[in-house]
Amino acid sequence: MEMILYIAAIIAAVGFLVLCVSVSMTLLSLKPIMKNVASTLSGIEKQMEGITRETTSLLTKTNGLAEDIQHKSEQLNSVVYAVKGIGDSVSGLNASVNNITSSITKSVEENEEKIAQVVQWSNVVMGVADKWKQRKVVEPENIYTVTSTEPKKTTRKWGRKK
Repeated sequence: MEMILYIAAIIAAVGFLVLCVSVSMTLLSLKPIMKNVASTLSGIEKQMEGITRETTSLLTKTNGLAEDIQHKSEQLNSVVYAVKGIGDSVSGLNASVNNITSSITKSVEENEEKIAQVVQWSNVVMGVADKWKQRKVVEPENIYTVTSTEPKKTTRKWGRKK
């Protein structure tokens, strides 16, 4: 029985040896793969450093642009308020013009008869004035009539020849 024990120990040792050989072969075959992985990770690490620098730079520029936009937005707000004030003023002016127009229209409608009478009286006065002027023009001709036997001389007016 001791022999079986020795044989079992030898079989176990051979099995362990086979196991060690296969593990070492597996590890040796994984060595180039692990070197590739390590170099890939090294390249990725360098790229990540570049990306981190670019991201930091972009973040700095973005913050600067955000501050600039905020500043310009505040300036634009004052312009918008000014334009709104102008719009309110124009609306108020329109309302005032509408009130004045409606007031004038109402006043004209209320005083329409008086206006018509004023127009009629002014036409009568103008007619009387025209007749008065015609009467004054006619009277001097009838009173002062002078006849002359001498031929009339033609006179030059405004430097033009006849």
